[in-house]
Amino acid sequence: MFSGYADLPLHGGRVPRWLYARMVRLAGLVLRVMYEEHGPEGIVERLSSPLWFQALNNLIGMDWDSSGSTTVTTAVLREALERSDLELRVVGGKGRAALSVPQQLRELGRRWDIDVGALAEASRLVAKVDSALVQDGYDVYHHALFVTSRGVWAVVQQGMDPARRMARRYHWYMAHDYFNDPHRAIVGVRGRGALNMASSASAGARKTIMDVVRDGSLGRDLMALAGQSTLLDVPRYHPWTHRPRISVEEARRIAALVPRDAADFRDLVLARGVGPRTIRALALVAELVYGSPADWRDPANVDPFKYAFAVGGKDGVPYPVDRSTYDELIGVLGRLMDVAVRAGDSGILGHLRRLAELARAWSPNDKYRRPTY
Repeated sequence: MFSGYADLPLHGGRVPRWLYARMVRLAGLVLRVMYEEHGPEGIVERLSSPLWFQALNNLIGMDWDSSGSTTVTTAVLREALERSDLELRVVGGKGRAALSVPQQLRELGRRWDIDVGALAEASRLVAKVDSALVQDGYDVYHHALFVTSRGVWAVVQQGMDPARRMARRYHWYMAHDYFNDPHRAIVGVRGRGALNMASSASAGARKTIMDVVRDGSLGRDLMALAGQSTLLDVPRYHPWTHRPRISVEEARRIAALVPRDAADFRDLVLARGVGPRTIRALALVAELVYGSPADWRDPANVDPFKYAFAVGGKDGVPYPVDRSTYDELIGVLGRLMDVAVRAGDSGILGHLRRLAELARAWSPNDKYRRPTY
């Protein structure tokens, strides 16, 4: 797991139109360069890296330390890709848009030879893991799936903690095992515990849960925990686990909705109605009744990230966006693309390297000397 922390405060407001339009143009040029050099699969893999994603966010002028560094950058990438002929698209988004992933995948399936069903299930599993299995206090409200015409995918989704006005971003890439440390990265504040049923250290608890579900003893075990504050109020537990206590009615409801015929933990998680509170109750049964503890460590570690800025930040941090510099950067990249097309050369990054060599050879003290290209 490649994870770390960075403060991502919840920010309101909107990106100015003049800046958003430039973001889309610049992102489109960067994506074209990356596409020619690494292909669509290379772009998707890099988007699953928090450092690369954050660097792109900073390059286009979005704030590094806000929740918008996820939502706005994703929206910019979506629009830039929809204007392009690149075989890469973004589906999902913020709020209700996240629920449209299956429909948007079906639309892509009419153009590309992709396994729509498998991609939709992967999207749902990723959303379930970060909303129900990783209970870290952040409610997922943004879910974006990046997918290529070959079915290579990555997910960037974000949760919020309204009480603390903070956000956390989760990165995924082509997961095959969703329950043993599956994240490519998690970016958020540190210092809090979490119920992490997607940890390899929770494997024993998951096995116990499946045994209990299959042998039909779940209802009895939940009833044993109902209303028992002495069992639920264990100091080392995460605060959300015992607030409020399991009632008799809820114990019955959970026992009724958990499918006894689930083939495995994956099927149980995907069952309709199985959400955070159900998973929390099952984890308590596994640990308190059968002695199979879950992992209560926060999956976001303590390695800080460092970022760089190219044109400034939307809110003036670390300095206001310089429009002339922004337009000049778009113009330079656009001219490089034109040169590459005219030359029939797809190695666009070669032109960028050439530009860098010329820049190094140019003395900034000689105002009459200019590199030629």
